[in-house]
Amino acid sequence: MDSQTTLKLPVIDFTKPDLKPGTVEWDLLKGQVEQALQEYSCFDALFHKIPLEIRDAIFGAMEELFDLPLQIKTRNVSELPYHGYLGQHPLVPLFESIGIEHANIVEKVEAQTSTFWPEGNTRFSKTIQSFSKQLSELDEMIRTMILEIFHLEKYIDEHMDSTGYLLRVMKYKGPKTTETQVGLKAHRDKNVVTILYQNEVHGLGVQRNDGEWIDVKPSKDSFIVTIGESLHAWLNGRLKSTYHRVMISGDKTRYSLGLFSFPKGGYIIKVPEELVDEAHPLLYKPFDYAEFLKFCCTEDGQKAHSSLKVYCGV
Repeated sequence: MDSQTTLKLPVIDFTKPDLKPGTVEWDLLKGQVEQALQEYSCFDALFHKIPLEIRDAIFGAMEELFDLPLQIKTRNVSELPYHGYLGQHPLVPLFESIGIEHANIVEKVEAQTSTFWPEGNTRFSKTIQSFSKQLSELDEMIRTMILEIFHLEKYIDEHMDSTGYLLRVMKYKGPKTTETQVGLKAHRDKNVVTILYQNEVHGLGVQRNDGEWIDVKPSKDSFIVTIGESLHAWLNGRLKSTYHRVMISGDKTRYSLGLFSFPKGGYIIKVPEELVDEAHPLLYKPFDYAEFLKFCCTEDGQKAHSSLKVYCGV
């Protein structure tokens, strides 16, 4: 089925104080996370640790950044594909994006801010870092729950230590038509987990595991949590990666941002032996995330129905 429906994503409340592993509240939420990911491969998370003023300021910071001249925005470069500036592409003319690596670390954000504003922009860097740092707490809670669900507690420290954060800010120009246009074609993120935050302009659609598309209603009170292909592979297919897209109409600009947890350079993604048995044969060979991203940029990677299977499938 390919019709957009009025179904809603499951909403999971992470606002309870002192939410810690081993508590009744933690285990209840963990059950909700498991159910949502098995059925939808994503969910809507309520998370109030980020103050309202920071949530409001983040969109102002994005507008300020995207209003810079193109020659300044294209200074945003990275050794990793898809981590730097993206835009001006004829297939997705409405889309423009900038990546801020290690956005939860003050010094890293300030260094990248100086590439846009050589004289510095303290307000911008503080907003980006504060937002990312606090949202990373939600990411760590969710990933800890996922490892507990699959009885992989012994890997938690290694899993957390082997990942970094990329904050990718995205702008979609309104097409100035009532006809829906492609903002970003349907795809699966390549990283571990993505947490999306968006302004009030509609556009995000996610595909449920039964193939049905859901129009995600934007809210400044919640965050959309999706699964990337690196986590799908590491869990030997126990969770599906989230298939999603952006379709927009009208004249309003859509802003969204995603905190992407991704494997650090040199870390090899390898399925834990506990997840391989007769009922669950090995699906993917060990691989390096950076090399996988490079393959995704090749002609073979881009035309593949599943670049992950082509790259490292057994």
